[in-house]
Amino acid sequence: MDPKVLAAQTWVNDTYGQVLGYQPCPEDGHVGWSTSYSLIMALQHELGISPVVASFGPTTVARLEALGEIGPGWNVNSRIVRIIQHGLFCKGYWGANTYGEFDSTTVDGVRDLRVNMGVPYDAAGISSSTVNAKIFRCILNMDAYVVLASGTDKVRVIQQWLNGRYWHKDAYSIGPCDGIYSRDVQKSFLIALQYELGIAAPNGYFGSGTQAGLKTHTVREGDSGIFVELFSAACVFNEPVPVGDVLWRSAQRSVFDEQLAQFVAAFQGFSQLSVSKEGDFPTWAQLLVSMGDPERPANGCDTRFEITASRAEWLANNGYQIVGRYIFDPPDSSLDKEIKPGELATIFDAGMRVLPIYQDSARILADFTYAQGYQHALNAHELASGYGFNRGTVIYFAVDYDATQEDITASIIPYFQGVQGGLAYNGKQYVHGVYGSRNVCANVTEKTFARHSFISGMSWGFSGNLGFPLPTNWSYNQIKEFEVTVGSDQFDLDNDVWRIENGDPGQSSVNAPIGPADEFIDYVDRLYDCALEYGTGNPSQLVMEYIRHVRYNDWKWEGLIGAVDDDFITYANGRGFTVMTDFQDPFTGYTVGTEHLMATANAQLLVPQPENPKSVNAGDIGGWGGDLLTFYADWRDAADSYSSGYTFCMEKLATPGVTTSFGFTDLIEDADGYLMARKVMAGTDIVTAVRQHYNEDGGLRRFSDYYQQRFTSADDCHFLAHNILTAADDGKVVAAQVGLIGMHEPPAAMPYSKLEEFESGFADTCRPSRCLTMAASS
Repeated sequence: MDPKVLAAQTWVNDTYGQVLGYQPCPEDGHVGWSTSYSLIMALQHELGISPVVASFGPTTVARLEALGEIGPGWNVNSRIVRIIQHGLFCKGYWGANTYGEFDSTTVDGVRDLRVNMGVPYDAAGISSSTVNAKIFRCILNMDAYVVLASGTDKVRVIQQWLNGRYWHKDAYSIGPCDGIYSRDVQKSFLIALQYELGIAAPNGYFGSGTQAGLKTHTVREGDSGIFVELFSAACVFNEPVPVGDVLWRSAQRSVFDEQLAQFVAAFQGFSQLSVSKEGDFPTWAQLLVSMGDPERPANGCDTRFEITASRAEWLANNGYQIVGRYIFDPPDSSLDKEIKPGELATIFDAGMRVLPIYQDSARILADFTYAQGYQHALNAHELASGYGFNRGTVIYFAVDYDATQEDITASIIPYFQGVQGGLAYNGKQYVHGVYGSRNVCANVTEKTFARHSFISGMSWGFSGNLGFPLPTNWSYNQIKEFEVTVGSDQFDLDNDVWRIENGDPGQSSVNAPIGPADEFIDYVDRLYDCALEYGTGNPSQLVMEYIRHVRYNDWKWEGLIGAVDDDFITYANGRGFTVMTDFQDPFTGYTVGTEHLMATANAQLLVPQPENPKSVNAGDIGGWGGDLLTFYADWRDAADSYSSGYTFCMEKLATPGVTTSFGFTDLIEDADGYLMARKVMAGTDIVTAVRQHYNEDGGLRRFSDYYQQRFTSADDCHFLAHNILTAADDGKVVAAQVGLIGMHEPPAAMPYSKLEEFESGFADTCRPSRCLTMAASS
């Protein structure tokens, strides 16, 4: 409890409790909107407004503007001064020594506030500590003007820059300076951009005038000035951009340099735009709104209408390669959305693919509970099976309204946890994806490990699409709805940008006799036969060595577990073999890297885990241990943003949709490689081990089996993490520590309490409950 906040609450309730329309605030000493609203209503009463309301609206602004600047020596109304002072205390600034008098302490408080806002000067450029209507609004709202825990200094500097440059403009409202890109920041940014474009009445909407102006303001390398500053600021708002294992970041700048061009190229590629390295209109649009340029080419679509032969022909002739169709239509619906008999064959015959969508209402908060998610998943499985959709197909469950963060946390996440449970009950034959706003998709991915996201981008006014970058796992972005006319036939169609590389490929057939991993199983089978024909050595080991030999065969790996059999490599190459680098995991839909998978298996096979389960060795370095050492280096690189190793682990380690050196697929490959090696050591050949894991039920239990066999308990897991980071009794482990951590502070030299947080983060990431959650989703 803050006594100054309590004093504000007590005074405003006692003074204005009988005013018409006044709503008292709790007297608990805690800052919140209720206290802000009470102070606003008190101000309105002093301005002669009746009845008062909990809104700082145009009448309040107009009457304040009529009073002019409020500052030192202003003695028109001491209660208005006192409202300022109480507001400053509630914002965290020392507001006064003497209530009702705009004293030197109040001057200091206002000046500090304005400096933090980025507006230390008035329109004339004179240093000022006065309060006008815009500053007063900020004193009585809940915006923060210092960096919050989830914010960054880089974003805060841009927020201050926007406020400092535009705050005196009529249409511009002073925004927060909390380091967080939000819908308010996005609207303020668009208003600023509209002023620079010469828009007569800036309003923060991405309308035709703004679009026309941007089409004449392409920025490119070598350019400078305000449009480069605005463009580069928008780039910061949309970082980081994942490209492979690299997260691209940028900075605001006044000159379009080579570094900005490289970031733009990464952003354009990630967003499925033509890579020009220039700030052209499609790139401006993609940076500013969720739909981007609605007129850009789209290779995907979705519709509630049946795809007949003539419609399929029109779609294929107009460049569409994939179409989204509904596998369910609620009984009380009049839309007739569900796939019709023979329709899938019509789509496939036209050379197109299909992505299945499941939507049962999904338009209000009440539609989302755990129980409903579970039942919807059971129904979706039955329907998808009836259509013959292949194992591993991603089914998109819809959130078709503007869910707030509160809605997402309270109801949307439990709904998708129910979806996880329902799909897992049926053996995880199908994988869940999510359709919704950017914020919905990002949250559902983070909390329930949705494989892919289908963004409702054309609903660009949704709060969940404002102030949020594209999720890392986006596959489709819905950008435009229009009507198609084919002769006398008319039907509605949504254009979807399809992210072909790293996105969901959809389905090009049904009732396939093979699963997603069967091609890899067949490859391992043929390679194993080749090893048998070779006639020397352990054929399972030779298979592992061949698959890892391109990426994991340098001098470090030779020192760790020994060299591969070069003669077998030559022998296999001579018989037409090359390394098959990846395949789709049938249980999660994620792409499994075979080279890392088999390097892990090879290390565990050659250097099995020690008899003492708390000891570590080179076999661990070949799997989880090496990944943890590189992840430690990631943490030290991000030390300015993540002082807590525990927080870094919980947010970044093995988290779907988050790019790090120890990502979600790395954990899959570590677990699978370890478990396969254990089976081979027990007498199973590598072909059988792979087949049992991916075509039977091994993958369903991968995380729990891995945890129980290698880490045993939370305490042992923590102890193993400490050993892999600091052990000095195994030369190969020490060499790996030096080689993988590089020039960063050695873990053994770090204060134990700080290192212990990082180790606890690893142990909690691997804990059974989290493993079970991921197993349910994977």
